[in-house]
Amino acid sequence: MTNLAYETDLPESDHDAAALRALRPIPRISIQAFCETEGVAGPITRASEDRRMAKAHLKVHMGGIATALDLYHTAPTPNLIILESRQEPRELIASLRQLADVCDPSTKVVVVGHYNDVWLYRELIRSGISEYVVAPISMADMLAVISGIFVDPGAAPLGRSIAFIGAKGGVGSSTMAHNLGWAISTLFASETVVADMDLAFGTANIDFDQDPAQGIAEAVFAPERIDEVYLDRLLAQCADKLSLLAAPSTLERTYDFEPDAFQQIIDTAQRSAPMLVLDLPHTWNGWTKTTLMQADEVVITASPELANLRNTKNLVDTLRTLRPNDAAPKLILNQAGMPKRPEISPSDFAEPLDLTPLAVIPFDPQFFGTASNNGRMLGEMDAKHATVQILNDIAHILTGRSEIRPRKRAGLADLLGRLKSAKR
Repeated sequence: MTNLAYETDLPESDHDAAALRALRPIPRISIQAFCETEGVAGPITRASEDRRMAKAHLKVHMGGIATALDLYHTAPTPNLIILESRQEPRELIASLRQLADVCDPSTKVVVVGHYNDVWLYRELIRSGISEYVVAPISMADMLAVISGIFVDPGAAPLGRSIAFIGAKGGVGSSTMAHNLGWAISTLFASETVVADMDLAFGTANIDFDQDPAQGIAEAVFAPERIDEVYLDRLLAQCADKLSLLAAPSTLERTYDFEPDAFQQIIDTAQRSAPMLVLDLPHTWNGWTKTTLMQADEVVITASPELANLRNTKNLVDTLRTLRPNDAAPKLILNQAGMPKRPEISPSDFAEPLDLTPLAVIPFDPQFFGTASNNGRMLGEMDAKHATVQILNDIAHILTGRSEIRPRKRAGLADLLGRLKSAKR
């Protein structure tokens, strides 16, 4: 039986973060909440903004059961009603019986009450209420309740998706995505799919020395055909545990898509493999924004110079707004130490972003270029190379097997002034 007060030994923030990581996306349902206090309305409103609720439609009304009764006398009921009530147990039961007269039989009801009463809980469940939660509640509590009602617990777990994007073109985001996908599949013997989403100029087919006849374009242009069997036919096998959904890398057509054009492909791929690496082009449109918002993890690759810092800050700020309940994007500083190029130190680059870089990867055109020209991963070229060891460390962090070490903060008054000037 559900614990009425959702008690935990973890601090609330740690408990919420752990609960959110375990949740699957909520299906396309309609939800209406009727709240009597801001303490309950606030977490429910925040839940409506979470990326896992992107397909659902949730509206919050101030006012409890009486407001719901007034509305549903003339309006159809949604898939789920969330009701907050400060009534004592027997009054609450009586009020809910009135609501039952105006509710569609298929509508689910969750009650948020202020009495931690076992008798009340049993009476509510016996009368058909889906769940009873005792206030105060957190945003994660509310998402967990909705997920518990509408997400099939017997369904296969979804794989994690990691979206890679560069702060500028040419900073090596695709190289990071491909090599880290390979590292994850090799180090942990984990089935991994790399999806090259730069349909016009993608380089995954070159980096993996593959020339598949079909790939991601066939899927996105025929969404009605997408399922696990069809997707499997489009995948090119690159290694024992690594598959590639290749881009056509041609200019025979334009690639303009609706914001959710790739979501069915991503959802299907996540049901097929425990790890999905999304190699996004350096562009900003509806579908790249949606893909970044929906990914489990976002990695930004940048080189240590001013335009990269400006673009990275814009990306980080936007993603923090789009993904308010998720961890901040991860940052990789690549091509550090390029001869004769004035550079920003890693600490100065990181401070305005309030991020600890996953790693600073030195400029090494010989090693990277030789691997690319031979269609091989860096780890295949030299497993003991220092850069390969760095990538292995990043793979551990992205899969939750390690953590980022804390850093010391540095002063940055001059650079911040330059950043503001660059925005004007």
